[in-house]
Order: sequence, then structure tokens, then C-alpha cells
Amino acid sequence: MSVTPLAAVPSAQSAPAFRGRIGRDARSGHYAVPRRYRLHLSTACPDGLRIAVTHSLLGLDAACPVTYLPAVPDCPGGGHAALRPLYEASAHHYTGPALAPVLSDDWSGRIVSTHAPDIVRDLACRFGDDRPSLYPCGTESQIEAVERLCAAGIDEAAQRAGRAGAGEAERAAALDSLLDTLGSLNRWLTGRDCFLGEQLTAADVEVWVALVKLDTVHRHHLDATAVHRIVGHPALWAYARRLAAHPAFGAHLDLDGIARRHHAHCRGLEAAGAAVQILDWAAHAADRTGASPQVDKD
Repeated sequence: MSVTPLAAVPSAQSAPAFRGRIGRDARSGHYAVPRRYRLHLSTACPDGLRIAVTHSLLGLDAACPVTYLPAVPDCPGGGHAALRPLYEASAHHYTGPALAPVLSDDWSGRIVSTHAPDIVRDLACRFGDDRPSLYPCGTESQIEAVERLCAAGIDEAAQRAGRAGAGEAERAAALDSLLDTLGSLNRWLTGRDCFLGEQLTAADVEVWVALVKLDTVHRHHLDATAVHRIVGHPALWAYARRLAAHPAFGAHLDLDGIARRHHAHCRGLEAAGAAVQILDWAAHAADRTGASPQVDKD
């Protein structure tokens, strides 16, 4: 698959307030020490889900503990009360919302980063060479292009296709863009178990989270005909189903939390596509008690 870089899509959320990075050794202010850092995230949020899956694929439970937050933020502006002390300790007179996700430093009691892409890369690249390589050498540009493709071709296109008040021509063009992206991904994934090569990479995490959001959030604002056209990509959805059965992916699916978060913040109109579920995520998700299911090979 030739992935063409696309323009970055502006986030609806406020720009990250903290952009610290974990370095390779003690010469950096933040360096990788087991149990020095802590993640604070909600898996009902796409960024939180992306980080949680990455964290599990890398087996970082002991090295970097996770504090899970409620699906629906409990403060104005999308903030979490539990994060307020960290924000106030990290920025004098901080007045913005205490947003998740957060990577914090337990040594100092301050925030390292709130920027999800940086957090994902630092988890993948700074905690030992004995862990799975989610950014194999030579794939960095491909993975970045997949990130942009998912942001613009799936997430942003699906939003525009279901936007209340948008003109029919605008919605149709957005749907065409979404279907073009899904078609390209479907062709690429035909006969493949992983997006790049023979092992799971950050590209698989990115595509899977985008598909979860497409079905559990964006579908509710599309008409039934559009959803049926989205379903018509069998290799892509079989791939999503296989990953949902992988414990590092499916164990973090909080379908009830995603629904509550969506209904708490969404101001759009529900359309007929809400009744046409694309994938039965609950049936294929990994057992949340810890058992590892067999991965079906459709």
C-alpha cells in the first residue's frame, strides 16, 4: 500500500500543555527508570485507548503503572478532578482543564507530557530493547503516514459525513473520501494479518483505534445506506475483529464507557445508521478477566 502523507488535521481539543519527552539516559531530565512514570488515561477516549493498547503490547505494567480514569470527565471543559493536583503542581496558576491522557513523573509529582503521540513513541522506544518493536527500523515514515491517513481519511471524513447542518454535497464528498480510504486499507490488508510485515506495529494500533471509533461513535450520525457501504470491506473488518480478540487490544475496549462519553459530549443528531452495528466488538473482544482467546483467522 502506498500511503500518501496528508495534511495534519487540527484537534478539537486544546493544544497540549506539556510536551516533555523521555530520554535515553540520565543526561536527559527525564530518563527511563522502572516505576518512575505513571500513565493517567481513560480507554473510552481514542488517545487513551491507543496508549493503553501500546502499553499492553509492550508489557509495561511493572515498569510504568497506569491509573485509569472515568469514561466521562467530571469537570468543566473535559477535565478530570483527579488530575487537577498534577496540573497545578506542574504549571503555576494553571487555569485550563485537567485533560487526559497524562504521563506523570512520580519522583517530582509533575507532568511530563499530555501529548498522546509523544507518549506512545516514548513508551515504545525508551523502555528496553527486549520489548516488541512497534516502530521497526525503516517504518517510521510509513507509520506517520498511516496516522495522518486515519486522522484525515477516517476520523475527520466520518465527522464531516455525519455533521448536522452540513449540505448534502458536503456530506457526500466526505463519505466518498471515507470510502476511498477504507477501500485502500481493505485492499492492502487482504491476505495480511498485520499492517506492516509479520508483526504488530504502531500502525496496527492506529488503524484499529480509528475503526473502533468509526463504528462506536461516527456510525451513529450516518444514514443506514452509508453504514452498509462502510461494512462492504470484508478484509478490513476481519482484521479489526482479529485484533479485538488479541488481549492487548480487546481487553481495553470499554464499550459502555465509549457510549456514555459520546452521549455526554455529542451535540449531533442520531441517524438511521445507529441501528446498523458494523462489528460485534463485545463478542470478539478479549476476556477482560485476563484469559487469552484464540485469534480467528478469517
